[in-house]
Amino acid sequence: MAKTIRIGSVPLTLEDLRAASRGRLRAEFVPGALERIDKGRAALTALVESGQRLYGVNTGVGGNIKFALSPEDAEALQHNLLRHLSCATGQPLPDDVVRGAMLLRLATFATGCSGVRVELCRALLDLLNAGVTPIVPRYGSVGASGDLMPSAYIARVLIGMGEAVFNGERLPATKALQRAGLKPIALAPKEGLALINGTAVMTSAAALVLLDAQRVLQALLQAITLATEAVEVPTEPYEAFVHEVKGHPGQIAVAAFMRHQLRGTRLNVDQGGQSCYTLRCGPQGLGPAWEAFDQARPTIEREMNSANDNPLVDPESGALYRAGNFYGGHIARALDSWKIDFAIMGNWINSLMAVLVDARFNNGLPANLVPNPGVNSGMKGLQLSVTSLACAIRQMAGPSSIHSLPTEEYNQDVVSLGMHAAVTAMDALECLKNQVAMAVIAAAQAIDLRGCSERLGQGNRDSYEEIRRLSAFLDRDRPLELEIAAVARWITEPPEP
Repeated sequence: MAKTIRIGSVPLTLEDLRAASRGRLRAEFVPGALERIDKGRAALTALVESGQRLYGVNTGVGGNIKFALSPEDAEALQHNLLRHLSCATGQPLPDDVVRGAMLLRLATFATGCSGVRVELCRALLDLLNAGVTPIVPRYGSVGASGDLMPSAYIARVLIGMGEAVFNGERLPATKALQRAGLKPIALAPKEGLALINGTAVMTSAAALVLLDAQRVLQALLQAITLATEAVEVPTEPYEAFVHEVKGHPGQIAVAAFMRHQLRGTRLNVDQGGQSCYTLRCGPQGLGPAWEAFDQARPTIEREMNSANDNPLVDPESGALYRAGNFYGGHIARALDSWKIDFAIMGNWINSLMAVLVDARFNNGLPANLVPNPGVNSGMKGLQLSVTSLACAIRQMAGPSSIHSLPTEEYNQDVVSLGMHAAVTAMDALECLKNQVAMAVIAAAQAIDLRGCSERLGQGNRDSYEEIRRLSAFLDRDRPLELEIAAVARWITEPPEP
């Protein structure tokens, strides 16, 4: 029986989100979560019935808080929130980011702090489990009050508005719901606000970026260790003593990974020489990225499992809190920092390609790693593409979070821009992944030209065989874009063991 993600029992992990968002697991609420949701709704209802003025329930939202609403208008507001925010632009976000955001909104509801009905939670859960994925444009969020606009594009499918993908087909929401055996629902007071107010979309993107970035970094290290054997340079720089006396955990981990790739190598290399920094300083140069990715996990997972909308209801005491947990500062900061790591990794690949393809640096391999150079250009095109991508990543590496502008009647006078950070980080990582795919293809080519595939370290041998499964030896010029795409997919979605 397939594993089910049980929302509300133990905190969700990055792996839970990846499995659910990429279609491998179903989700369900545990009974305790449903009880908390009921308590939260009952507490909110009691506050309304007591005649209290409640933000976003019987008042307008944002700068419109000054307007009191009748009971009829309070219900209309929840639908109007989705209507007025339906003005986003740009290409759709990836389906997995959208599905991950749906899961995270359910996790927020499971805290009982949002004051929504169990019926709404079940409707969103059914949407996720049925595989109905809302179409969500990229641009529109400023990341304060959370991801209002992208979240509205998710939420509006529940009421039969907008578009969604179902079974690979883009459909009007009403038709997608019908085909999935679902029906539109009507939103009760507070529920429209609860659906849109929070960090679910940027956090989903950050979680998936983090997991993919770790795999991209490992693939880059595989390219470096393959190049180490192909160019026949010393492996002494990776020895444990070197890194233990420096003491940084990321550096130590990178060196250990590289030694794992090289274990059992039968290449006879003079250890007395010194290689270029690209092949000598990987642990020192890329260890900070490894460390940063490791350290980011608890931050992202805390946000995944948080109550991050406004206002918040304490389901136990019934107290209401008007605050700002929707602000995406932690996520924006993490994403902005990773973009710097991506740029450093992109620069490293650019240098690694130069070492491999340039006859001045590659210790006797043919220029551009191709037999009969001249009539064939070999990996020359890959080097150009790698450099182009390195420049693109540099351009995207600038921090998003420092570019705050006031908006929404100066109610949102400082904003996190977490979704901007997420979009640029996703784009930068896509460039980086393709760079790394080209680098491992070039490294495998260098191994074959050196004629040393049978003498590789065991980890490198395994990597080489996977690369060769997707991209054959280049004996003469041919288009490589499909092979690059296949290797890029393997990097972030390797075959199941």
